[in-house]
Amino acid sequence: MSDQSDALRQELEKAATLVGTARRLLATGTEVDLAALEGRVRYVCGAVLGLERKEGEAFRPGLEALVADLDLLAHALTQRHTPTSLDI
Repeated sequence: MSDQSDALRQELEKAATLVGTARRLLATGTEVDLAALEGRVRYVCGAVLGLERKEGEAFRPGLEALVADLDLLAHALTQRHTPTSLDI
């Protein structure tokens, strides 16, 4: 694995950590700024696209896990900002 791949793997881990932190903050009712997360995810996706196919495929499990965590975050955000019948 190249130094570029090692650095990219660290960026992917940081993105996953940001998603987990955002989900925990939402669960406590804290407002979350997703700008840093958006930038990091954009960077990671672009960087993986720039890798040789075989090297990029090694990132597939981590990217799939990140997508699953982002889906959970999106669901939490939707739940938080969708009024219930009790709110009306």
